[in-house]
Amino acid sequence: MSATNQQAFAEHTIALTLNGQTRQLEVQPWTTLLDLLRDQLDLVGTKKGCDHGQCGACTVLRDGKRINACLTLAVMCDGAELTTVEGLASGDVLHPMQQAFIKHDAFQCGYCTPGQICSAVGLANEGRARTDDEIKELMSGNLCRCGAYSNIRAAVEEVLPQMSAAPDQGGRGQ
Repeated sequence: MSATNQQAFAEHTIALTLNGQTRQLEVQPWTTLLDLLRDQLDLVGTKKGCDHGQCGACTVLRDGKRINACLTLAVMCDGAELTTVEGLASGDVLHPMQQAFIKHDAFQCGYCTPGQICSAVGLANEGRARTDDEIKELMSGNLCRCGAYSNIRAAVEEVLPQMSAAPDQGGRGQ
């Protein structure tokens, strides 16, 4: 293998802020953010669903915006602030969206819940959804095989006004 080919496959150093902590990581150029989070950093709240960006189970926040971790290469997050479901709570205090999901029983099997919650926090950060129909449309990238959609929307509707009034940094709880 030539020196040029070896360089192409060499690990890359990336620096990012993950759930409020600055991290420097060595990653292969083909490593997805999802695989980095789950396999290398043991942050297993982010789920692997379809692995094609169609189900939303892997939704996390990059700089406060929703992304599919299965479609994002880890090297693309160099310099970014990432928030996973594990980083939304502040110590033992749940993020308001996490509390609302519990209150409204917005999950059944729970597999999609981390992605749903991260997506809902990202939706609140965007400030675009104000009605039930807008929430339904803007959350449509997150699928729930159990069909808990009405409870999910109820949880999101409860928290949107308070998050819009006092948006937090990058989706992290206060």
